[in-house]
Amino acid sequence: MERTNKSPIGPVTLHGKYVTLEPLSEDHCDELIEAASDGDLWNLWYTRVPRPEEMMTEIQNRLAEQESGRFVPFATRLNDSETGAPGRVIGMTAYANIDPVLPRLEIGYTWNAASVQGTGTNPDSKRLLLTHAFETIGCEAVEFRTHWMNQQSRAAIARLGAKQDGVIRSHLRMPDGSLRDTVVFSIIASEWPMVRNGLDLRLAKVRP
Repeated sequence: MERTNKSPIGPVTLHGKYVTLEPLSEDHCDELIEAASDGDLWNLWYTRVPRPEEMMTEIQNRLAEQESGRFVPFATRLNDSETGAPGRVIGMTAYANIDPVLPRLEIGYTWNAASVQGTGTNPDSKRLLLTHAFETIGCEAVEFRTHWMNQQSRAAIARLGAKQDGVIRSHLRMPDGSLRDTVVFSIIASEWPMVRNGLDLRLAKVRP
């Protein structure tokens, strides 16, 4: 696999089989509120999904982080099953903790509407982000982080083929005041071809 490291790490649109990832903007606010309301995702105490009245602030915070060069936020759109064209917004994701020198980054700050979970949207999103990270940016490693108590997220990351690096105890304070133990996973460049093949096999088995 040739890794070029010839493109800057910045906003980009990535089109996949089930989802399209597009640069986040304030214009996504109403659609994101609707997506988060699909399952009332903010009620999951071990996640950080904004409530409807907090969505614009969350978007603005993510865009401000982008200005630092260490964060690239995306809105996730569900593709039309017949035409493949981007449709409704179903969530958000991001490149975070970007080290442009190595380069290395984290894929995270992700949530999707409850009704699309388990339908292939998450592995397709990760396929897009990982492909761009390894094959265009030229990353040496890509990291994933999640709450120790978020068993669904931990299992999903492991299914990608990422390996657990460790646990950072009392790492973050959650909105409810509790302290989060953060589980850290990663995929390194030499593992990417195997991970890519595994993702392609999973996506081939998903029924529309």
